[in-house]
Amino acid sequence: MPTDSRRLTGPEETKSPYAYVKQKKKLQVLTGKRHDGRSPETLRPIFLKADVVSQARGSAYIEQDNTKVMCAVYGPREVGRKEDFSMKGIINCVFKYATFSCRYRRSYQQDSEEKDMSVQLLDALEPAVCMHKFPKAQVDIYVTVLQNDGSALAAAITCASVALANAGVDMYDLVAGCSVRIADNLVLVDPTESEEYKSQDDNPVNHGSVTLGYMPSLYQVSAITSKGEIEFEVIKKAINLCGNTSQTLYPVLQKCLNNSVTDKLHTKRNNSIQT
Repeated sequence: MPTDSRRLTGPEETKSPYAYVKQKKKLQVLTGKRHDGRSPETLRPIFLKADVVSQARGSAYIEQDNTKVMCAVYGPREVGRKEDFSMKGIINCVFKYATFSCRYRRSYQQDSEEKDMSVQLLDALEPAVCMHKFPKAQVDIYVTVLQNDGSALAAAITCASVALANAGVDMYDLVAGCSVRIADNLVLVDPTESEEYKSQDDNPVNHGSVTLGYMPSLYQVSAITSKGEIEFEVIKKAINLCGNTSQTLYPVLQKCLNNSVTDKLHTKRNNSIQT
């Protein structure tokens, strides 16, 4: 019988590559030890850069250790559907995990979790945008999580805020996103994927998570979302900690936008000299 010599026969049985990855230790609630050695109130190292997508009106890219998010902003443009017409501007947010971003492969189309994330992202950004400055038009925000190692929504809020400012959209203030994990009386800032709250686990009271969108220069909360059963005093402590952490993020956002403007001016000046 003739065989196809150009095709390599694959193995009949395969194993997931994650079977060979060293598993991270679970959170030790009593001691508060974290697998990366951070203290409970310490953020992961952050890299933030604006103007990374040439085809978009504005864009940004953020890395929080192994959490990597990219955002592109298009518009303002004409409203696509007549039923969405409004005398003030409209913001359209699309949050999507890349198929390879998580431990298990994600779908190409938005699932219910991603649609919920899109709504939460819109709630966090809408109060900071001057909607009346682009009437009868809409701004499209596309957020893609390239790698997820926890706190993806908080990173997306920060990244989208910088992308909006990079696009020249009028805003009252930038929005810094921060997420915390609550385990009894322990509050962990910027949790990783192994530390995040999982609703399917059998968790008692005061186990959950809080994600905050905060406008640092105005000292105002743009949006807040929480998971789990948390007492009022504990969630109040978590919100205050998120607000203080967002204040420390604000200079990073400002420096990123300042560098983007400086680079554009240098490029424009060099082009004018060459011509």
